[in-house]
Amino acid sequence: MAEPIEDHHGMQLAEVRNYHLRSKHHLQRYAEGPGQLDWDAQPAPFRHFAGAPQLALPLCGPAQDRPFAELSQPHPAPLPVTLANLAALLQLALGLSAWKTWGPSRWALRCNPSSGNLHPVEAYLLSQGVAGLADGVHHYDPLNHVLESRALCPPSASNDAWLAIGLSSVMWREAWKYGERAFRYCQLDIGHAMAALGYAAATLGWQLEVWPVGSHRLAHALGLDREADYPTGRYAFTEDEEPEVLLAVRASGLGLPPAPAALAERSGLSQWHGQPSRIDPSPGYRWPVVSRVAVASRVADGVSAWQPDAPLPAAPAPHPASLSAHTLIQQRRSGQRYQPRHTLAAPAFYRVLQALLPHAGAPWLLAVNVPQVHLLLCVLRVEGLEPGLYLLPRQRGVVTRWPELALQFPERAPVSTLDPACPSGLGLLRLNTLSLQDAQRFSRTLCCHQDIASTGAFSLAMLGEFDQALSQGAQGYRHLLREAGQIGQALYLEAEAIGLRGTGIGCFFDNTLHATLGLNDTRLQSLYHFTVGLPVLDARIDSEPPYPDLSERPS
Repeated sequence: MAEPIEDHHGMQLAEVRNYHLRSKHHLQRYAEGPGQLDWDAQPAPFRHFAGAPQLALPLCGPAQDRPFAELSQPHPAPLPVTLANLAALLQLALGLSAWKTWGPSRWALRCNPSSGNLHPVEAYLLSQGVAGLADGVHHYDPLNHVLESRALCPPSASNDAWLAIGLSSVMWREAWKYGERAFRYCQLDIGHAMAALGYAAATLGWQLEVWPVGSHRLAHALGLDREADYPTGRYAFTEDEEPEVLLAVRASGLGLPPAPAALAERSGLSQWHGQPSRIDPSPGYRWPVVSRVAVASRVADGVSAWQPDAPLPAAPAPHPASLSAHTLIQQRRSGQRYQPRHTLAAPAFYRVLQALLPHAGAPWLLAVNVPQVHLLLCVLRVEGLEPGLYLLPRQRGVVTRWPELALQFPERAPVSTLDPACPSGLGLLRLNTLSLQDAQRFSRTLCCHQDIASTGAFSLAMLGEFDQALSQGAQGYRHLLREAGQIGQALYLEAEAIGLRGTGIGCFFDNTLHATLGLNDTRLQSLYHFTVGLPVLDARIDSEPPYPDLSERPS
């Protein structure tokens, strides 16, 4: 007898809840992980498909650039869909940004951030009728900046042109280092990548839209369920790619991709090429809980882009001065150390916070839900603001859902009534004030005793409406973490835009923060932490261009 649908959904929700609780760090113990790492045995950070035809891509150029300050504004002359412009989209979102060397060590950095620089995200193009690109499925190889043709489709009876970007996760890349917490980090990285693609599309005047294809059909469309390429076996969990999301490209001359069923059927008619390279031929650990929560939270068909009840507000006013988008995106780094005495000017601080609220511009058009992630800030050194805890709700009226905050922080007050420089519509609340030393101690302790959390201008915790997200099904957990990842990417770029640097922090004591807020249930859960400050650069590390051998490729 088949299992009742209600029971199945209940089991999925229970799996997600159990995983989230199990994967928390506590003051007394950390979530299960490998302990010691053999860096010589790190999983391969790049996947290739041996034998697949390759299409070399040109590097982005000045014709595709815009000031970063203008990315939230309509493009005056959207660029056509050409191979060169598509290559710029991929490079600026997912390509390499630099090579770093320190003594004998050499490693790549990418435009999209990743937990531990491990990069679980793989990207695929699904195309039909795009000039210069065969109809089919193409894997993007960021190491060499090429497209690998995985599948070639038979000619379509339709003349419609369309283009979509599919993302997957190689979860073993994160699990190798972070153990059971890996699923969280993979979803944050998918959010990073989605936002990075949104910003890159804005440089071209294009938009991206979440396409309502579920995990099962997406796996089939991308070829991730092909037994010939991803055989089941003892170590299949290290090689598998988890289907994540499909983004439809909206640009002049492009229609929309087929419906989910037709999209999956199309893949079955294709001729497939190439064999995936091995990620880890001899893994030393296994984390079955990561696979279980991935299965339980897979997305059903029909989940599409969020349609607000009212038009989103306009983007914040542009920066007084701004680097080009290309320059800023490619110089983004995670700060490793911060100058502890630097004070952030109040206008710049408020400008960053405004950019984190949903508005009609990149990257917020890729949301699938009304905002469910809100920001608890620990202000350390911001001009005109006392050190302490501050709350930035990203949806109006949500504070009333948490009456505990009123009891825990009876002196809370709108910052706009305390600081004339604070925009009245920001909605920032001061919860309490602390001495600088106490604020630093709190931030450092909360983030697993890491100094980097206490030496910047401010740190923050992203609080997700956990129960509300799961009321929409187990897949809501993925969407919640991805929203946090999108905020993280916005923070990275906004910090760069004001001459600072950001650092995403995945190690924090979840329940310690909840207790500080007086919360004893799962309505709000901490998902991702971040710190922003003036970086101290390490002169011992040399930087090299990302693609020194490709500069002569024609655009």
